[in-house]
Amino acid sequence: MRSIDSSLKVLDMDYIDLLLIHEPTADYLEIYRAMEDAYKAGKLRSIGVANFLEDHFKRLTGNCTVIPAVNQVETHIFRQQKNLRKLLNEKGTVHESWSPLACGRNGFFRNPILAEIGAKYDKTAAQVGLRFLYQQDIIIIPKLTHIERMRENFDLLDFELTEEEMNAFYVLDLGKSLFDWW
Repeated sequence: MRSIDSSLKVLDMDYIDLLLIHEPTADYLEIYRAMEDAYKAGKLRSIGVANFLEDHFKRLTGNCTVIPAVNQVETHIFRQQKNLRKLLNEKGTVHESWSPLACGRNGFFRNPILAEIGAKYDKTAAQVGLRFLYQQDIIIIPKLTHIERMRENFDLLDFELTEEEMNAFYVLDLGKSLFDWW
């Protein structure tokens, strides 16, 4: 609570739109309870979590009164988080992708499936990979530093992947992190 109050003071704000627990370490249940109190007091408009996989998310939601609004977790074509996504949907929690472009790992930008489908729509591998997540109602906020890439990533609403194309991506799921955690 002191941290929230301090942040509000530094920001010169009456409330924070969204506050997340970064990862399920320490006593995250106690931390979340404090966030719930701040939420109920109007200091936080929304509360959520990041990097909570199924077990931690189930434990949290079994012990809280305010279901997390968001769970930001590593999600991309190589780690699709199907089981977690189902659980989040059941609880009404928004799934936000951390690293939707996999930081370029595992040959993301040279992936032949992304390239082939991209060629069909005159799109880049990045646009196709982002569209795959977008079509599953996963929030995508790629990290960008170049204005051309920003424009490119906005240009993914003028095409839609077919069911067959979506299915082609499912075989790419490695079921594990590309960053050697969780």
